[in-house]
Amino acid sequence: MCGIVGYTGRRQAAPILLEGLKKLEYRGYDSAGVAVLDGNALQVMKRAGSVENLSAAQAFAGSVGIGHTRWATHGAPTKENAHPHIFGRIALVHNGIIENMKALKEECLARGEKFVSETDSEVIAHLLEGYYEGDILAALKKTAARLTGSFALAVLCTEEPRKIALARRSSPLVVGRAEDGIYLASDIPAIAAKGMTIYALEEKEFALLGEGEAHFYGEDGREIEKKPLEYSIEEDVPEKRGFRHFMRKEMSEIPQSIANTQQIMHAYPQISALREVLCHAEYLHIVACGTAYHSGLCAKVAFEALARIPVEVTVASEYRYRDPIIRKNTLIVAVSQSGETADTLAAAELAKRSGATLVAVTNVRYSSLARLADFVLFTAAGREIAVAATKSFNAQLVLLYALAEELARAKGRGACGAELLSLPALAEEALSASEGVRAWTPHFLSAKSVFFLGRGADYCAALEGSLKLKEISYLPSEGYPAGELKHGTLALIEEGTPVVAILTSSRLAEKTMNAVHETYARGAKVFLVTSLPEYCKRREIVSSVLLPDCGEIFSPALSVIPLQALAYYVSVARGCDPDKPRNLAKSVTVE
Repeated sequence: MCGIVGYTGRRQAAPILLEGLKKLEYRGYDSAGVAVLDGNALQVMKRAGSVENLSAAQAFAGSVGIGHTRWATHGAPTKENAHPHIFGRIALVHNGIIENMKALKEECLARGEKFVSETDSEVIAHLLEGYYEGDILAALKKTAARLTGSFALAVLCTEEPRKIALARRSSPLVVGRAEDGIYLASDIPAIAAKGMTIYALEEKEFALLGEGEAHFYGEDGREIEKKPLEYSIEEDVPEKRGFRHFMRKEMSEIPQSIANTQQIMHAYPQISALREVLCHAEYLHIVACGTAYHSGLCAKVAFEALARIPVEVTVASEYRYRDPIIRKNTLIVAVSQSGETADTLAAAELAKRSGATLVAVTNVRYSSLARLADFVLFTAAGREIAVAATKSFNAQLVLLYALAEELARAKGRGACGAELLSLPALAEEALSASEGVRAWTPHFLSAKSVFFLGRGADYCAALEGSLKLKEISYLPSEGYPAGELKHGTLALIEEGTPVVAILTSSRLAEKTMNAVHETYARGAKVFLVTSLPEYCKRREIVSSVLLPDCGEIFSPALSVIPLQALAYYVSVARGCDPDKPRNLAKSVTVE
């Protein structure tokens, strides 16, 4: 979940490193650092906090360097634990987790070596120094063979001052070749430029960069030819464009994200082959984490209602370890905004090994998940900078709904195309209506706990609304099925407890209102998100947001919008940064 950059070429490295780190700060902002080689002299600057704290490193001379922005795993976010880590002739940056760090560190300590940090990454520098005999790539290969866990590594050695050695296992790493030098990063947007050729390191590959060349090697040490990735320079550059925060800007882009995603799905080049697979699908497993998992839960409602096949939605970290039963004709759908989520990738690889067909739903065309899958369905949400997912969630929903409709057609059932096509316009209405939640903010600021309630698809939206509130405002919050409230959770309701009820199904409305009555009778302040106007003026309701109706099955695509807005306004009112919530990062590339 850290960000790595590097450069070797004709230009001064430091400004390139700092620019790249700023573009990768969504991956981690606990601390940051750079190391630049000027001849054999190594210049290092590390700071706790954001990349901005490294501005003085702009003056570093030297045309070879590496940089890192950290999301803390082993060790607190301090200057000592920041990367790059240095030992002897070695400087390195690392994204991942070394699981056998304790045993390796004890081995180093037994030799009398001293450590200055609490990190697992520093151990790698010690191993590299021990194995170095004039060939940094050979030392890296020997070191990688000793490591258990995940890593993307970029390594400098003062004995080979023009080179950067790379290794990858379960963490993304890309290399860019341009006229002025060779670049590396955790993600393409950090280095993408017109005329640059981009290569992605695959699992257990190595690379050696220097003297205007990039050489790639397989696990067996043999040099390999790599095909460049097809990519486009992002039009959606990370600018707030008048908005105070990226999260608010990205919410405003939900309608366009939905429309763009629908256009891509309608023009999907592999639709015939996908339809053939759908015709034979008898079971569907959806694997994902966090917000993507909630999109899977919402999609389950649509798949089962439209296609009438059994759907299992599992948190990817559980799926990969519970020996899942994958029957013949099971279709696996892996959902990940970044396409680099470690647990989702592992679950997808497990499914592939079982012989199942894998469909990836991702927002990044060149991601590891996209390269792994049999079919890749791209959400067209554009870059999402804020850690809390907003527009990418809505785009995931629309794409999964479209897939459910294709599956229904393949099974000879009816379709709901008109309702789906209306979602961009309805999302515009929902955005406008959602501004009403700003007035709810004072009731949430000092709450001990907050509860989101719903039934059916509304319960799925409740889960996502709860996650948004807790991750960016730090308020304890839970999403519950309305019918489960009385089975224990009602004990937490007291005078003034905020309760948000989601109500878009006329079929289930009165059942949900039973839970509303129970919380109201115990002093809760109830707020309502609904598409049913007759419930807005009920005496139990403090305030409500009235949404356009898009049908019960697809309702989370709209009902989640005011919940995102509520989380945003409460976060800002509590003095939090909604773009960079504490302890969290955008791309979860470690287990």
